[in-house]
Amino acid sequence: MLVTQAGFRDDPVLRRFRGAELRYPYVPMPARGRLTFPDGKRLALIVTINLEYWDLTKDSAAPYYAGGPAILPDPLPGNVADFPNFSWREYGQRVGFWRMLRAFDEVGVPASCTANAKIALERRAMLDAALQRGWEIVAHNYEQGELLTGLAHDAAAERRVIGATVEVLERAIGRRPAGWLSSSLRGTPRTPQILAELGLTYFCDLMNDDQPYIIATPAGDIVATPYSIEINDFTLFMRRGLTNDAALDVMREQFDVLYAEGAESGMVMNVGLHPHVAGVPHRVRALREFLAYAKGHEGVWWTTREDLARWYLANGSGHMPA
Repeated sequence: MLVTQAGFRDDPVLRRFRGAELRYPYVPMPARGRLTFPDGKRLALIVTINLEYWDLTKDSAAPYYAGGPAILPDPLPGNVADFPNFSWREYGQRVGFWRMLRAFDEVGVPASCTANAKIALERRAMLDAALQRGWEIVAHNYEQGELLTGLAHDAAAERRVIGATVEVLERAIGRRPAGWLSSSLRGTPRTPQILAELGLTYFCDLMNDDQPYIIATPAGDIVATPYSIEINDFTLFMRRGLTNDAALDVMREQFDVLYAEGAESGMVMNVGLHPHVAGVPHRVRALREFLAYAKGHEGVWWTTREDLARWYLANGSGHMPA
C-alpha cells in the first residue's frame, strides 16, 4: 500500500477520508525563498496565553481527559467531580491570568490569546481584559475537554462544534475570529477545510515548522502558523519539571537561535502559556524575565497570528516553491 504526500495509505478502508487530506508542500529549508518581514524584522514572536474552560463533570462514565495534563494523574469518570484537578486549573482563571497580565503590562508587549467559547460565556472578565489591551483572540474549541479527534468520523458534528465556537466568539468580541487552535492540538485532517469554509485564515495545530506555509483545501488556502509544544509551560514545568532558571534558559536558547537564523530569512517563535501553570507565584519570574530579554532586542516583530497570516498570504508567494 502506498503512502501519499498527505500521509494516507492507498487503502479502501481509508478512501472515505480522501476529501479530508492535509495538503501542504514538503519544502526543506535550503530550497525555500527568503522571507523578509515588515520593516526588516527578523523574528516574529508570538506569546500565546491559552484561556481555557473545563466542565466540572461530563455525562459519561469514561475517564475524563480535560484537554491537558492533570496535577493528580489518576483519572476519574467524567460523571464524578474531580476537585483537585478542576480547582488547580481554575486557579488560572481566578488568579494566575491577572498576574500574567501585570507581567505583560510592565514590559509593554502584547499577547495572543486562544479562547474556548465557554470562556466568553462563563469567564467573560478574562476575555474583556485581553480585548481592552487590543490582544488577539484565537478560537480554541467550545470547551477544553471536548477534543475534535472524538469527532474524527463525524464530519457534521465537527462542523457544528467549530461553527458554534466561532459564532459565540464572534458575538463576544464583535468580529469573527481569524484563526483556530484545537484543544490539545487534536484536530482532524478536515479541520482546515472547515475553517476555510467559515472564512478563517489560519490554523495553529501543526508544529512542523519555524515559518508559516500554505495548507490547500477545497474551500481555499489557509495559513499554518505553527504552535509549539516544546516552548510551552506545560512541557517545561509540568512534563520536564524544570526550574525557573532552566526554563528561562530553554526559552532564551530558542530565541537566540531563531533570532540569528532570522538574519537570513524571517523566522517565527511561539511561546505557549497557561495561566494555571505560568501564572503561579513561583513561576511568573520566568515569564517576566523572558519578555524583558526579548524586548531588549531590535528586529523583533511582536505580532499576532492574524497579521502574520495576512502578511504571508500577500507576500509569501515563492517562499515554498511547488
